[in-house]
Amino acid sequence: MDEYHTEETAFAVEDVSKIINESVEAAIGGHAYQHNRVNQWTSIVVEQCLSQLTKLGRPFKYIVTCIIMQKNGAGLQTASTCFWDNNSDGSCAVKWENKSMYCIVTVFGLAI
Repeated sequence: MDEYHTEETAFAVEDVSKIINESVEAAIGGHAYQHNRVNQWTSIVVEQCLSQLTKLGRPFKYIVTCIIMQKNGAGLQTASTCFWDNNSDGSCAVKWENKSMYCIVTVFGLAI
């Protein structure tokens, strides 16, 4: 491990995954899918994730995305790619679901 890649500066997937799951549960955990609330829920999830990520105090710029989709048999295909430093940057994607919807949250962490 090099001197610049320490626990304090590493992209910690475990910490990020926990933050994502807690944010999703807090925003939509007990709710059934409601089309008129999806914009509010996605905003709450990304803002809560970003707030908690910045509290970690790590030297990263973060990008947070959130997709909420009703469970109705429709397909969803998504992809992303990044040109970055594999030694310092990272990403974490979490798929959460309940009986009526899916929520997919992705966090990209770019070292400063």
